[in-house]
Order: sequence, then structure tokens, then C-alpha cells
Amino acid sequence: MVSSYSSLTLEEPRIRDPLAMEAAARVSGSVAVAACAAMAFFYVAILYSPTLILRLPPPASQDSFMIRRFACAAVSSAASVLACVLLLGLGKLDDLPSILGVLGIRRDHLWQAVTFPLLLTSLLYAGSFVSRSWKLISASKESSENSYGEDGICGQGCMDWVCAYARNVMAWRNYVVAPFTEELVFRACMIPLLLCGGFRTSSIIFFSPVFFSLAHLNHFLELYYQQRYRFMKAFLIVGFQLGYTVIFGWYVSFLFIRTGNLISPIVAHVFCNVMGLPLLSSPRTKGTATVAAAAGVVGFLYLLFPSTHPGLYNDLRDGCSCWHRYCSWS
Repeated sequence: MVSSYSSLTLEEPRIRDPLAMEAAARVSGSVAVAACAAMAFFYVAILYSPTLILRLPPPASQDSFMIRRFACAAVSSAASVLACVLLLGLGKLDDLPSILGVLGIRRDHLWQAVTFPLLLTSLLYAGSFVSRSWKLISASKESSENSYGEDGICGQGCMDWVCAYARNVMAWRNYVVAPFTEELVFRACMIPLLLCGGFRTSSIIFFSPVFFSLAHLNHFLELYYQQRYRFMKAFLIVGFQLGYTVIFGWYVSFLFIRTGNLISPIVAHVFCNVMGLPLLSSPRTKGTATVAAAAGVVGFLYLLFPSTHPGLYNDLRDGCSCWHRYCSWS
């Protein structure tokens, strides 16, 4: 296998199973790329299998339609995990935690893997926070003194909002199913394969999101054929989405390789889905949001490497196997 590991000094492997590491070393680059392409295709294609292949009747409601898609996403995620385990020869590892660790599913350093990436990502939304705070202050000035009622600041209205969100199937899609299944397939399964395929770390960070982006091309077909959008409008909408998903994919791929923990890209994914696109300016804030956004971007770039230093997330960095390359980062 051609790999950057030839220039490293490996002393104590994190996963000490030479048979499994030897099996992983036999993964060729072409096999890794083909497997990633197949995972991306299967992740999208299975969404249409209930009606096109299984010939099931159309769902009666939006909720049943989304629940059916949740099941399809779960099946495709499980299939991708199985394929990754087989291709990397992980069955030779001693225990289940070691196998899950290859996929970044770990219990150690959990609070660091959640807190630091979350705070880092939030810097990109400094302008959004200022704008929303401005709106909240303006709304509070216009409300009456007893607008919160007898239940305190939050009140029954807040509880009703939480319950409504918990019953909202689209909220489950955006904040639970999509982040977990997409990061499991496109980061936890694909990146270890590409690393063991001998590709450079920088190449994986910048080019692996292409699989993630192409998996959203089905949105164009849905907009153009099902929702009857004009071709150019559908093209522009999906083109913008593809560009955004590529940039986002760079970031979460970087997080996964730097931390070696799947929860880091998942947290960033959920947070970005909650916040939407970062706000760069807002007329009502009189330039405050723009200044905050600029300061947030500067802070993000300044803290990008220090806050994702592999030493914060791993006890051993002097000999990880090919599926974890955080040992090659200084």
C-alpha cells in the first residue's frame, strides 16, 4: 500500500492486532473509491426502493413517507458499516469496541469531542447570534410585562413548543436521522477506507465530500419532475446546495480525521442544521452583525487547529493504524 505512513515513526499502535492491520493494508485505492461511490449511490437509491422495487403503495401522509425514508436510511447505513468492516478486515479485531473505534464510535474523550467542535462551529454563527439577540431584545421591549404568564420566563408556551418539535417528523429528519446516518456513511465508513487506500490526508478532506455532495443530486429530480420547478430554478437551487455541502463536507471530514471521533462531525452537523446558513449582515443591527460575523470567522480560523489538536481527543497518537491518521498531525 502506498501511504504517507512510510515517513512516520510508529511505536505503540492504538489497535494492536497485526493481522487486522495487515488485512487493512491490502485495500487498494480503486477498491476504496468504488466502495465509497457504491455507498453514496445506495444511500440515495434505497430511498426510492419501497415504491419502485418493493411496489408498496404510496404513503398516506407526509409523516409515513418520512418514516419510510428513515427506515431506508437505517438499512443503507447498516449495509455501509458491514461493507466497511468486511473490506478492512475488521472481523479479526478482538472485540466490538475496537471495531467501533475504527468508525470513530467511542466513549473516551466524549465531552471534548462534543464541546470543542461545537464551540468552534458556533464562531461561524456570531453574526447570526447577534441578529437573533437583537430580534429577541426588540420583541421583549414590545411585549407586556406579564407576557410570560405565571409559569415563569419559559412558561407553558415553551413546553408546547418543545412537545410540538418532538412530534415533528421533519425535525427528526433534520436534527437526528440525517446527521447521524450521513456522518456514519460519508465520514465513518468512507474516510477509513480512503485512508487505508493510501490517499493523502489533504486529498481525502477536499475530495471525499464529493460523494456527499453527489448524494444530493436526487433533489434536482424531485424539484424538476415532482414539484415542477423550472429547469434553471431547480438547477440553481441544487447547485447552491451542492456547493454548500462540499464546503461543509471539508469541515466535518477535517473534524473526523483530527479527532478520530464520530460524535464531533455529528455535533457540527446538527448545529448547522439548527442554525441554517451563517448570517453575514443584517440592516436592523446597524453593522453589529457584520462586525460579529467577521470576528467570528477570524476566531474560527485562529482556533481551527488548536481546538482540534488530536492530543485533546486521544491518549495514544504515536502509532495509529491506517484507518486513523490523527497520529500524523503535530
